[in-house]
Amino acid sequence: MAGASGESVAPRRRADARRNEKALLDAAASVFVVSGVDAPVREIAGKAGVGVGTIYRHFPTRADLIVAVYRHQVEACAEAGPALLAESATPHAALASWIDLFVDFLVTKHGLAEALQSDQEAFQTLHAYFLDHLVPVCADLLDAAATAGEIVPDMDALVLMRGIGNLCIGAESPRYDARRMVGLVIEGLRLR
Repeated sequence: MAGASGESVAPRRRADARRNEKALLDAAASVFVVSGVDAPVREIAGKAGVGVGTIYRHFPTRADLIVAVYRHQVEACAEAGPALLAESATPHAALASWIDLFVDFLVTKHGLAEALQSDQEAFQTLHAYFLDHLVPVCADLLDAAATAGEIVPDMDALVLMRGIGNLCIGAESPRYDARRMVGLVIEGLRLR
């Protein structure tokens, strides 16, 4: 089916559907930060400016929505790595900025860790998805910073990410500043 300009209506609809889905995922992610993954769907719908039925049309179950939000956030973090490397003054600055985004991802998964521990089949592949998408990005950033002579060589990306993850445990405590602790680790990678 072609529109007045001769272009197909179906690709435009698909683009609109992708934009709507992204808006839903962004809204759900921000609601999850504040209210956790058990937040009412109507709260997410309100934030996204859509009806509850629209959410259920895209994500028939809460598990489907949680998985989609998680994947969306992983993809955004993965896509940021090369962009930061291209636009930052130094590879170490790119690494530090990316680690900051990674910390945001970790500390804003409010309730997701508990959901991931459930027996729901939908959650079983998320950890592998996380590793497959983010470890290579971190490794590329570490390699670029090491090649530039800015950090110690041979830092293992997975080890660094696990360490950062451990430092982010308890980040909701007002007396603990996870971001400061992670910043000390990133600064500690520097060659003196």
